[in-house]
Amino acid sequence: MGNKETHIAFNVLLADDDKDDRFFFKKALGDINIPTKLVTVPNGEQLMTYLSENSEKLPDVLFLDLNMPRKNGNECLVEIKEQVKLRNMPVIIYSTSLRDEVVDVLYDSGAHYYIQKCDFVELTKTLQTIFTVLSQNTKRPSRSKFVLSLKELKN
Repeated sequence: MGNKETHIAFNVLLADDDKDDRFFFKKALGDINIPTKLVTVPNGEQLMTYLSENSEKLPDVLFLDLNMPRKNGNECLVEIKEQVKLRNMPVIIYSTSLRDEVVDVLYDSGAHYYIQKCDFVELTKTLQTIFTVLSQNTKRPSRSKFVLSLKELKN
């Protein structure tokens, strides 16, 4: 069985309790020109269980919703960054709200990027940008480049 892909697919994990958001995220991933494999979990507890059960084959990147039941995104982020095995995994916050004080806390907690939930076209363009950047460099950006939005990408 031959593999026609020229790039190794990014293993992507999305933790989001909103079924529609998971659907649009999956659809947007399918529209970018970088190969990805997506796994989704509906809450923070299941996220942490998934990460511990798959610690030998961690995702290349985690997209993490902030407002989830049982365990919110910030609690998960702090837990992830406390664990040596998980610490270097890029975590991208994917949330509706965008308040500076929350963004500062998330950056200080070790998240790589913050993207605000948006319409499908903008999400697709933002994901394309994120995977292009990650394919070249997985280091955390400076705080000034932490929030990714189309407005900021154009500057």
